[in-house]
Amino acid sequence: MKFRKLTLSVILMAAAMMKAPACTNLIVGKNASTDGSTIVSYSADSYGLFGELYHYPAGVHPKGTMINVYEWDTGKYLGQIEQARQTYNVIGNMNEFQLTIGETTFGGRPELVDTLGLIDYGSLIYLGLQRSRTAREAIRVMTDLVEEYGYYSSGESFTIADPNEVWIMEMIGKGPGGRGAVWVAVRVPDDCISAHANQSRIHQFDMGDKENCMYSADVISFAREKGYFDGVNRDFSFSKAYAPLDFGARRYCEARVWSFYNMFTDRGQEFLPYIQGETDQPMPLYVKPSRKLSVQDVKNAMRDHYEGTPLDITQDFGAGPYHSPYRLSPLDFEVDGKKYFNERPISTQQSGFVFVAQMRSTLPDPIGGVLWFGLDDANMTVFTPVYCCTDKVPECYSRVDGADYITFSWNSSFWVFNWVANMVYPRYDLMIDDVRALQTELENTFNYAQEGVEAAAARLLEKDPAQAQAFLTNYTNITAQSTHDAWKRLGEFLVVKYNDGVVKRVKDGKFERNSIGQPAGVIRPGYPQEFLKEYVKQTGGRYLIPGQED
Repeated sequence: MKFRKLTLSVILMAAAMMKAPACTNLIVGKNASTDGSTIVSYSADSYGLFGELYHYPAGVHPKGTMINVYEWDTGKYLGQIEQARQTYNVIGNMNEFQLTIGETTFGGRPELVDTLGLIDYGSLIYLGLQRSRTAREAIRVMTDLVEEYGYYSSGESFTIADPNEVWIMEMIGKGPGGRGAVWVAVRVPDDCISAHANQSRIHQFDMGDKENCMYSADVISFAREKGYFDGVNRDFSFSKAYAPLDFGARRYCEARVWSFYNMFTDRGQEFLPYIQGETDQPMPLYVKPSRKLSVQDVKNAMRDHYEGTPLDITQDFGAGPYHSPYRLSPLDFEVDGKKYFNERPISTQQSGFVFVAQMRSTLPDPIGGVLWFGLDDANMTVFTPVYCCTDKVPECYSRVDGADYITFSWNSSFWVFNWVANMVYPRYDLMIDDVRALQTELENTFNYAQEGVEAAAARLLEKDPAQAQAFLTNYTNITAQSTHDAWKRLGEFLVVKYNDGVVKRVKDGKFERNSIGQPAGVIRPGYPQEFLKEYVKQTGGRYLIPGQED
């Protein structure tokens, strides 16, 4: 099905999905990036989530127009709100002014969910994008909306960014009948990096710094009223009051923030005791990196599984014979009455979509804002450029052929990327190099082409903005479709190369044939030696060939 310009209510219903409480946002201030851009990332991690690229067209609406609101996670109808007189073009999670909004759900105190509210966190994101031009304006719009209509969701951390500023806003409701929400928003300094990953991260905040901190008038008094806090104002911690730390929040959530800090600062060892439960002293909300980060650095960080750290999950028995960096859910399990857990890294198999947003104040908005977008897991996808002026969704990034979470289509990038990933997961070490080679080739190609594409768009923009928009929309669609086609060919290649547990010989990108034109003999890799040793340890002498006894 080709993209159609739908009403907000229909789009929200079409986007309905299972709850996504396991996302990750990485954040880079403009003076901490190599090119002066603000950079933020988001992985929408949820079983039940069909990955697609959303589009909300710009429009002018008659006064009094009402729109239906459906919960983003489930499609449940929540009610009607008044439409804004003017709305802006939104592609994915970025609008035409480069404004980008991401989120992670921290949950917090369950009694504060307002089941009577009309706006959930997902709808709040896309309403904010349609109605705002800057991060500061989006904070005002979003908080005004929940004040007027009520906040339906549990605790949420939002990343709200434009080409000049990045803010983290944390919000939680006031319980049934308690209209509105309590919230605080803190600006990330331009020379710093930050992250959040399903745990509230704002502790103390400077209530006197109006330029870099905003908050609801009752953010502290409401906590006092509910018995969550009884100290002096300067000691108030939003996180401790509204989302008390537990093992899961520390190890499943804050550990992902730690991994990002560990990659780009020299403070990983300093913060590790907090992740391992040896101290309750939290990590800073933001830190200065040891070097400036590129957009590609952030893409690669979204592929992290704690490799090379004390939390590395690729080297123990759970990784299997081929050192898989994935673990099946749920995160915890029980054996003989004792509970155990799996690590939860940044990259995870249940992602529906992922993006890295690049926002540049030095370029006109249609060119400066690029949503580098991919379907499925960041580790197993390719980030393609989606320019913020795009007004046509690539067919492969849509619900083409009726594709959804339980309807497969060869024309859907969500399904093609999942198809390839699920071939690779069981034999990760054997196959990942083939994936990484094409992934790197495509992303390097897009990175290399970016300057020339944007120079051409700038020339068009001077003559006719509509032509520039059409050019960048076309480029967005071409790169998405060409990537889809290349990945489908990769999948076909992998099926042949690794069929039946052997490996076909390849030379210069082609399968080898012998001197009479027949397929060359196969390679039988077997299992790695360390796995075989464990195998013998577990099975004893059952499979020992007679005559080999000591």
